[in-house]
Amino acid sequence: MMAVTHVLVGMALSGVVLAFAPDLAPVALAAGALGGAFPDFDLYVGHRRTLHYPVYATLGGLVALAVSAATPAPLTVALAAFLLAAGVHAAMDALGGGLELKPWERTSERAVYSHFHDRWLRPRRWVRYDGAPEDLALSAVVAAPLLALYDPPVSLAVGALLAVAMGYALLRKRLADCWAVLVALLPPSLATYLPDRFGEVRGDGGEVR
Repeated sequence: MMAVTHVLVGMALSGVVLAFAPDLAPVALAAGALGGAFPDFDLYVGHRRTLHYPVYATLGGLVALAVSAATPAPLTVALAAFLLAAGVHAAMDALGGGLELKPWERTSERAVYSHFHDRWLRPRRWVRYDGAPEDLALSAVVAAPLLALYDPPVSLAVGALLAVAMGYALLRKRLADCWAVLVALLPPSLATYLPDRFGEVRGDGGEVR
């Protein structure tokens, strides 16, 4: 799924804090957004494996949530929001497409790595690929309560994220074609630093280690 979708989901999860501790809502919102984005920081180093922990991050988030409920403070709330958003991000990736440059072609059966199970989880393809119409619809559904609950500048940021999602969804397949052309033009010494999903363009099959 799109990085924007994950960020919006992380923000939506943290919105629960508004009902119980409004003074802690800003820190929870920021931590939820960061947690939603954080797993994809592994894009160039074992994507969907190095920083993706669908089981451990979620369990850690639940423990942190219990701690924050017992002792609400900026640190405990931020930790709970961050871990839950990161865990949900990784779990959501298993519901999407495979780990390939063009997921709509269904050439990969690897969605996200579960360190708990010590294996790759297969893609369920409920959301066929990042930027698919259903991915954009999910972003819009998650953004709606955020737009209703928060005033500017948060609502403006959410609107901007939604606009980015719409643009990405519109151009998704064209971007994949452009990336394939650009990668093919790179010298081998540089192409080896690209994510594994570009392996089919590099000519090594895109095997994910």
